[in-house]
This record gives sequence, structure tokens and C-alpha cells, in this order.
Amino acid sequence: MTKLSQVTDGELLRLDHQICFSLHAASRAFGSVYRVALKDLGLTYPQYLVMLVLWEHGELPVKQIGEHLRLDSGTLSPLLKRLEATGYVRRTRSTEDERSVTVQLTEAGADLREQAVCVPRRIIEATDLSLDEATALQSLLARVTRSLDIAALEG
Repeated sequence: MTKLSQVTDGELLRLDHQICFSLHAASRAFGSVYRVALKDLGLTYPQYLVMLVLWEHGELPVKQIGEHLRLDSGTLSPLLKRLEATGYVRRTRSTEDERSVTVQLTEAGADLREQAVCVPRRIIEATDLSLDEATALQSLLARVTRSLDIAALEG
């Protein structure tokens, strides 16, 4: 195993040696496949993520949806407005706290779940990874994310 101290500065600065770029390139490639897979559902990838959270957890405040997706309310609000306009979700402002908005699936949004089942299958097939490899990759990425979150807090 090569230690970081053994790598030259020139090697460190190569684009193809940047983990973040590899993740960025993979994310863009995923985006292309998701665009095709989600076309029939009429969803964008960010909208699909919101729907996944709602299918899994049911009615939630916008703040909790944002926590699940690591998105702020400024990013979520337009997504939710579009999902509401398509008839997939309903937003309700809290009577106790006007700043709090709860989001729930409509019948059409709940029914969409059945059609969406094919999406993860299409994506995993497109990666050319076995289920075990995909699970291992998810686990490794979760570890990297936790470590980076800690590093960002430590500044």
C-alpha cells in the first residue's frame, strides 16, 4: 500500500487522482442514466429523491425532508412546488407555527411508487456492479461522507 507521504506533489495534483473528481464524474454519469429512467415518471432526479423520502417515511415537515436529503429549504421549496403542481404532494402550513410546512403524498404520488420500482433496478444494472459490489460501494461512500462531515466541522 502506497503511503500519502510517498506520492509526489505532481502526482497529487493530477485530475485523475482526485477522489472528488471521480465522484463528480460518476454523479454526472448517474444523472444521465436517471434522466432516462425517470422520464416516464415525469420526475427530475431531485424530485425523485423527495419522493423516495416520502414513500419511505410518509408525511414529513420540509425541514426533515431537507435533513434526509442534505438540502436546505431554499433548494427544496421550488422542488416541492413543482411536485405539488404535478399533483404528487400536498404542502400544508402548520397552524401552530406558520414557518413550518408539512409535505404529504397525494393518492397520485403514492400510486407513482409502483411505477418507480423499476428505476433502482435500471440504475444498478447500468452500473455493471453486482449487488454485493453496489452495497460495498454504498458502505464505503457512507464512511467517506461521515469522515468528510467530521473534517468540515473541525475546520
